[in-house]
Order: sequence, then C-alpha cells, then structure tokens
Amino acid sequence: MSISTVAKRLAPAMVPYKSISVKNSSQSLRESLPRRLTLLLQACSNQSLLRQGQQVHAFLIVNRVSGDSHIDERILGMYAMCASFSDCGKMFYRHDLRFSSIRPWNSIISSFVRNGLLNQALSFYFKMLCFGVSPDVSTFPCLVKACVALKNFKGIEFLRGTVSSLGMDCNEFVASSLIKAYLEYGKISVAGELFDRVLQKDCVIWNVMLNGYAKCGALDSVIKGFSAMRMDQISPNAVTFDCVLSVCASKSLIDLGVQLHGLAVVSGLDFEGSITNSLLSLYSKCGCFDDASKLFRMMPRTDTVTWNCMISGYVQSGLMEESLIFFCEMISSGVLPDAITFSSLLPSVSSFENLEYCRQIHCYIMRHSIPLDIFLTSALIDAYFKCRGVSMAQKIFSQCNSVDVVVITAMISGYLHNGLYLDAAGMFRWLVKEKMSPNEITLVSILPVISGLVALKIGRELHGFIIKRGFSNRCNVECAVIDMYAKCGRMNLAYEMFGRLSKKDIVSWNSMITRCSQSDNPSAAIDIFRQMGVSGVTFDCVSISAAISACANLPSECYGKAIHGYMIKHSDASDVYSESTLIDMYAKCGNLKSAMNVFEMMKERNIVSWNSIIATYGNHGKLQDSLRLFGEMVEKSGICPDQITFLEIISSCCHVGDVDQGVHFFRSMTEDYGILPQQEHYACVVDLFGRAGRLNEAYETIKSMPFSPDAGVWGTLLGACRLHKDVDLAKVASSRLMDLDPQNSGYYVLISNAHANAAEWGGVTKVRSLMKERGVQKIPGYSWVEINKVTHLFVSGDVNHPNSSHIYSLVNLLLEELRLEGYIPQPYLPLHPESTKKKLNSAIEKGMRDPDKV
Repeated sequence: MSISTVAKRLAPAMVPYKSISVKNSSQSLRESLPRRLTLLLQACSNQSLLRQGQQVHAFLIVNRVSGDSHIDERILGMYAMCASFSDCGKMFYRHDLRFSSIRPWNSIISSFVRNGLLNQALSFYFKMLCFGVSPDVSTFPCLVKACVALKNFKGIEFLRGTVSSLGMDCNEFVASSLIKAYLEYGKISVAGELFDRVLQKDCVIWNVMLNGYAKCGALDSVIKGFSAMRMDQISPNAVTFDCVLSVCASKSLIDLGVQLHGLAVVSGLDFEGSITNSLLSLYSKCGCFDDASKLFRMMPRTDTVTWNCMISGYVQSGLMEESLIFFCEMISSGVLPDAITFSSLLPSVSSFENLEYCRQIHCYIMRHSIPLDIFLTSALIDAYFKCRGVSMAQKIFSQCNSVDVVVITAMISGYLHNGLYLDAAGMFRWLVKEKMSPNEITLVSILPVISGLVALKIGRELHGFIIKRGFSNRCNVECAVIDMYAKCGRMNLAYEMFGRLSKKDIVSWNSMITRCSQSDNPSAAIDIFRQMGVSGVTFDCVSISAAISACANLPSECYGKAIHGYMIKHSDASDVYSESTLIDMYAKCGNLKSAMNVFEMMKERNIVSWNSIIATYGNHGKLQDSLRLFGEMVEKSGICPDQITFLEIISSCCHVGDVDQGVHFFRSMTEDYGILPQQEHYACVVDLFGRAGRLNEAYETIKSMPFSPDAGVWGTLLGACRLHKDVDLAKVASSRLMDLDPQNSGYYVLISNAHANAAEWGGVTKVRSLMKERGVQKIPGYSWVEINKVTHLFVSGDVNHPNSSHIYSLVNLLLEELRLEGYIPQPYLPLHPESTKKKLNSAIEKGMRDPDKV
C-alpha cells in the first residue's frame, strides 16, 4: 500500500482533536484513527521515505495528535525502520517511552540488528534490563541473530538460559531462533531438545529444523523429520519441499522424490518456481533425464535458474555433449545465461580438451559483460588448464581483482594437471605467504605435487600442518597423504597411516591397493584386496582394476582368474577399464587366448581396450596381428588412435626388428593424425634404430628432438651402445645420464658393461668407484615362477629358497645334459684378464691333483 493511498483514507480523520465534537462524532471514527495512523506510519517505514515520515510526524504535532503513548511508539518504530537513530533517541527520551512498554525497546533493538549494529543491540538490551523492563517473545529472536552474526556462542548460551528461566522456550518464535543458532554450530542434540519443548509446532519451525539437519549433513534425520512432520498432519510448504527434495537428490532417493512430486501436485505447489527447480535437480542427479526433460517441457515459464538446473544435471552425470546442446537451446530461446550457467557449463567444455571451445565461451562472457565472480573465475582457470591453455589461465589469474582459496586451488590443480610441479608448489607457497587458510581440496591438490617432486621432507612438514589444523580426520586428505608417502618410496609410512585410519571407505582401500600394485610389492595389493572384501566393503571398478593390475605385475593368473569370475558374477564391478586391465593381465601371464576372449566379449570398447589388445599381440612378437587390430580399430570401429596406440605399435616393431614399419608409424602419427610425439615415442624410435645397429641414426633422432631428451631416451641409447660395443657414443650418453639421474644404479651397470664389452677394464673400475663414491647400490633383478598358486622369486646366486639345494642340483644336471648335446655357454660379458688367469691356474692345480679329470 502506497503512502498516497493511506493518506487519502486517513484524510477525513485528520482534524484537530479539540475541533471534534464528541457529541457529533461517530464512535467508529474515533476507533479507526489509531489504525489509520499505524498504516500511514508503516508506509513511511523505509529509509528512502524518511523525509515523508518526518512530514507526517510534524503534521501530527501541529494537529496535536502526538503525545498519545500508542501513537508515539508507532512514530518511534517508523524512525527505527528508517534507521534514523537520532530521531529515535529524541522520541525515546523526550516522551519518556522507557517505561511505557517493551515495544519501543524492541523497535530499537531490531533496528540495530537490521542495520548491522550488533554490539549496540546487545548493549541496548542490557540497558533495558537496568530500567526494569522485562523482555518478551519479540526481543530474543533479534538478540540471538546478533549473537550468531558476531559468532558469540557464549551469548547464545546466556540467552538460552534467560529464555528457559522466563519459560519462553516453549514459544515457537523464540525456539526457532535458538534452534537455528545451535544448528549453525552443529549442535544437533541441543537443537533437538529445544524443538521437543515447543508445544505448538508449525511448518516454519519444522522447516528450521529440517534445513538445519541438511546443513549439518544429517540427511537421514531430514527424511525422518519430514515423516514425523507428516504424522503430525502439518502441511509442507515450498521451503519444506525444497529441503527434502535436495536431500533426495544428494542420496539418489528417486522413489521418495517421485512420491514428493506427487504430494506437491496434490498440494497445488508443483509449478512453484523453487519446487520445479528442485525436482529438475532431483531427476537430473538421479539420471532420469527423460522425466527431467518432460517436466521441463511442461513448465509454463522457464527462467535462467531452470535452465541452469538442467545444464548442471547433464554435466554432473557426465553427459557433456547434451549439456552443450541444451546451452545452445537456452541461447536460442532468448534466456540470457548468467555466471552460474557458465560455472556449470565450463567443465563440459574442458572435458573435450578443445582450447577453441574454451576461448569461444570466454569471449561470450566478456562480450555480454557477465560478472566474473570467484566461482566463474576458478571455472575458467580450470577449463583453460585442462585445455592446455596454461598462459591464458595465468593471465586470468593475474587480472583478478581479488582472489581467495578457491581460485588458488584451481591454479594449483591446473599446474598439477599440466605437470608443472614447481609452479604449483610456488602457488601454494604464495597462498601461505598471503596468510590464506588452505581448505581440504587445496591440500588434496598440493599433496600429489609433492609426490611428483619426490619432496619427502616437505611432505612430512605438510603432514604436520594437516594434523595441526585438524584435517587429519578427513578421509580424502588422509588418502592423499598415504598416496604421497607411497609415491615418495616410503611404503612403510603409507602402511602405518592406512592402519591408523579411523574409518576406511572405498576410496582409502582403492588408494592403498593401487599404490601397492604400482610398487615393488604387488602381493601386498592382493592381501589388502582380500582384507577389503573381509571388512564388508563392496568392490567397485577401481578396486577390481587395481587388483588385476597387481596380478599382472606378479604375475599370478590364478588370482586374476578368481577376480575375473567375480566380475562375471557382479556386472556392476566391471567396466571397460577393468576389462582392459584384465586383457593386460592375461597377456603378461602368456595367455593370449583368454586375453582375446575377454576383448571379444566386451560390450563396449574404447581406445583403452583397443590399446590393451594391440599391446598384447605386439609384446608377444605378433606384429602383423597388432597391425590388423590397428586397422580394425580405425576403419571398422571409427576410433581415432592416441599417443599410447602409436607407442604400442612402434614398440611392437622394436620387438620384431621391423625398422621401416616403426619409422613409418612414427611419421604417420604426426603427419596423418596430428599427434605430437612425446619422450616415450622418441625412446622407442631410438631403441628401434639401436637394436638394428643403426646407432648414428639413433643419435641423430635424439638431436632432432624438439625438447630436451630425458634419462629414458639416453638410457635406451646407452643400452644399444653396450650391445654393439660403441664406447665413444656410450660415453656421450653416460655423461648426460650422470646429470639427469645420478642415483639410478641401472645406468651405471650399463656404462660398466659397455666398457667391459670393449675390454676397457680401467673404465669398468672407474664406474664402480664412482658408484661407491656416490653411495649408489645396485638393485638386483629377480625372476619368478608360479607353481600350484604359489609365486617363487629368485635372484642371481640365491640360496634363501627352502629348496635351493635341490634346485641347484637339477640345474647342474640340466647343464650337464646340455654340454653332452654340444652346447657351449657364451658369457654375457667378456671376462676380466685377471679372472681368466685365476680360472686357468685353478684348472691347472686341479689337473695336477687329479690328472684323469682334466
């Protein structure tokens, strides 16, 4: 109601009190005057209408209407609503409203709170008590709100005690404010006690309780509370439906969600804007996109929020192409996207790793002046990083007016994604320097960076920081710490951390199995996999893939077959990636037939599964079968090869020594498919030339690399030099290796062997002395064989096996049989002259003792 409307209605009554003849005036006019004045003052209760309110007040003074305590309280209330505290003070003290009633005090307290003057509100309350004025049910909600805003928990406790002593804790308004305050601090039990004391529970107080449960993560309590609310025959409103539907979406309770949809229809709230959006979110998150689409098409009016719900649902379900199509429909329908639209859409753009798409979206945002809030900025940074647009992501970050921990976390994870570990570490260092507090996502992002740098000391320091800040009870952070220790080579600390976990969820089990599988102890991965099953945690696709990978690394076909049987019985624990790992396991166990059977039985095949089967035949020297499968993949299935595909093909050519074919595919990768070769591809080509004895071409390949060759490339060349006795080139490779990886014992052995092959014994002695000086120890290689489901490991000269004496006697018998057949053993390396001399002297001495056996 506008001020002019109220004034017109009030006009007949606006005459001086003394000019009114009581005899001639009607009783109804006298009774309607206070009500009409109240309406007029309420219409002026806005800061922009303060001047009009003052005019009304002046008019009342001139006409001698002012002076009545009831009207004066209304005038003070008007000034309080307009935040005119000077006028409030004048009215309060001039008309001595301090003792009239509680209403003037409440008006000023609520005005203080509304305008953010929280400490003044609390001070005024205590001043009120000093004047002997008792608070009522309207006083406490404002005071509780002030304490919550000030994060003053002791104040809330004090007010609760006062409310209880006055017997007001049964009032729904007071109880609602206290319940909301306690739930802000996660005190669910105290909030429940206050709720139970309320005699008349309406929909509002139920909503406060349900929303509080949801905010505290007690989602089951929301469902139970809603059931109890319905049992009390209290009708839910839009706020209730929004809360319970959001819980159904979070827990994928589609059946309950459908029932709530029906109840909303019966209640006539089905086309309420917020409820419709909650229903769309529910159906989208539960994967019921047909139902979501039907509901969307039935809506009489759609706004930006509605479109955002659909786009977000598609993205969260991994339907990236559909989300982009929906976004195009949104633009075509004339609905303008906002910052939330693009924050939801950008993950779908980054999933295609197409930098051009990312730039187009960014241009649209700039052209339409969509504000770059923290969430949109971090989404843009994340998208550019995933599309390899590192420089653009850095530029957006540098142009940010203000950054918070969300944006810093996006930068750290982006650097991690692109392998820029030092930049990621520098960003985390800057965050600490700026005295920002990292959240758990930041810590989960920086821990893999430390693993990549193998910076164990920094990792331990960060672990201490995590414990000190109270993040050690977060499962995802603990898993990241375990992963960090494992990747830094400290499996003992990883085991210890895993054993101390208070609650092991499927993520922690999977992390530990994966790390053990990738370490030198795959049998431990199988043991942990068994423990996981015994503990009652259901295996998922990640668990299965990690366990099969461990079987492949042992290798242990019997365990692999057992897991394969589990996959057949439990189809939900099998996906295209676990089946691809199964192919790899059978291949490493030498069972090509079973590997091919798994591949042929796959319902879905992607690039990973094709790469697995191509590698299987290539590693077994069946190059033509690998090339045939490559042709089927490209021509029949229409799947484009990736970097790994070409790596496997070139590696297959290495196994059979087909140099021309390998070089052809190396060139085809760039010329026909636009894939830039990485370090691994160059290492394979170097190996290809090296095995064929074409060392000069191998060296020229290294020199033509567009980036600096790593230790793997130089190590491959060094191995070829040892094989073909090219000591000069071996010296070049070894000098680079000493700079790149000085602690790798394998490279020292290769250099030593290259000198030994060329009979340069001085060089051998020098390399061994260098190893001793640098403290590098040779890690012995080992062989294994599986007999009756037991894997037996052997190293050179091993006598630790319980049946070693029997094994060596059989080896000697086999060697004797070979000699009788004319086999002459060839030494792996030429013997040192001193060793040859000692053996000759030993044979002469033996002949002198027993001439018949010489």
